[in-house]
Amino acid sequence: MDIYFAVLNFTLSGAIGLVGILTLRKVSTPNEVVFALLPLLFALHQFDEGFVWLGVGGHIEKRALDLAAGIFIYYAQGLLPFLIPLAVWLIEKKRWRKNILGILTLLGLALAVYTMYGLSTVPSSVTVVNNTLYYKNPWTANYYDASIYIITTCGSLMLSSSISVALFGILNFIGLILIYLWRPYGFTSLWCLYAAVISGLLYFYFVERRIKFLSDLRKKRDLFSQKLQKELDGLQNRNFLK
Repeated sequence: MDIYFAVLNFTLSGAIGLVGILTLRKVSTPNEVVFALLPLLFALHQFDEGFVWLGVGGHIEKRALDLAAGIFIYYAQGLLPFLIPLAVWLIEKKRWRKNILGILTLLGLALAVYTMYGLSTVPSSVTVVNNTLYYKNPWTANYYDASIYIITTCGSLMLSSSISVALFGILNFIGLILIYLWRPYGFTSLWCLYAAVISGLLYFYFVERRIKFLSDLRKKRDLFSQKLQKELDGLQNRNFLK
């Protein structure tokens, strides 16, 4: 089964990586780079977990397993609570939302520093329970960290003024609840897998942005046409065009 799950992770990472590359190609401003990188990072994350599966099955050396598991848990528990609110904050246009996202970004940074310190000082372990990878670290196994984690990740996504980004956040929130109720010991692995699979929704932010750009352009064109027609009518009424 470990080989099967490893192949599944590698295959999914390839499909998600393709979406990530397409998303990156839509970037038009520096502020969008971090956001556009998220699907690709999720893809690399799943690629890394493929090696974790190979490691727990004894197909690669323990040192390689420890490295792969360390990368996975550092990204999942340490980096994401800062990276996600930062990405959403950078692309947000509405001031009040941006202000709140700024607070969540700082909160996520504090949690990231705290978590990474714990992960670097307290040993982590990974085992297989009911065909699910169980990443365990006593430092992060508490409800306080989990609550802040959910607020900074799902909360920041749901706060976005973009429909596609907010939907991504809502689906992630629903997913983590279902996963926690179903297999709480596999929360880190399964939620990251679920988030990676639906990260394709982030591509539609750029579709949404393009539609808004064209709509705004049309409004400006119509407004300009109205002003021009008004000026022409005024000149004609003053006999300047006779």
